Amino acid sequence: MECKLQMLQTIKSMCQENLVLGTWGNISVREDNCFWITPSGMPYTAIQTQDFVKINLQTEETEGLWKPSSEWRLHAACYQQREDCKAVIHTHSIYATAFAVAHAPIPPVVEDLVQIVGGGVDVADYALPGSPELAENTLKALGAKNAVLLANHGLIGLGRDLTEALNVCRIVEKTAQVVVAAKMLGQLQELSPADIHSMRQFYLTSYGPGLREEVK
Repeated sequence: MECKLQMLQTIKSMCQENLVLGTWGNISVREDNCFWITPSGMPYTAIQTQDFVKINLQTEETEGLWKPSSEWRLHAACYQQREDCKAVIHTHSIYATAFAVAHAPIPPVVEDLVQIVGGGVDVADYALPGSPELAENTLKALGAKNAVLLANHGLIGLGRDLTEALNVCRIVEKTAQVVVAAKMLGQLQELSPADIHSMRQFYLTSYGPGLREEVK
């Protein structure tokens, strides 16, 4: 029940922050060898805990009142390929989707992006929504990063939990806006691969709240 309540809170945040609109977009959370995902075509304002659909990663059997999101194959593929992935969020935010429509990667130009994503955000080749090809193309472009753009479609953000996956989507959208504005001012200056690696490792191993070390 706790993960379903977290899903509801995440949906509320996604709507308030204009990361999704209407019934488009979807979220899921892994639970052992299964995952919970939003139902197909249901308005976010109407979704309750009993509406989420459970899917077995091995058998693909479903449990629930409704059909799962049409993008369930994409979510399943992320969980199957990435052991570190515990949550997946698919958004249609304006600026990130603009880059997806232009088939333009979001470059690694700001520190928070490379820390939480692992670099810039690449674009997966186009395939029809809900198709096995879309899942295959997404994994190919995603690699070890935590975000990927779906050509002519939107954004996928991954995380070790729902909070991180949502923050990935927020920071990608913010960076997309920054890149558009920065291009008006001049040439973009990307971070170096060495700096990207260093900041990613810092995020994974040292970033976050903790007790300060005693000064000796």
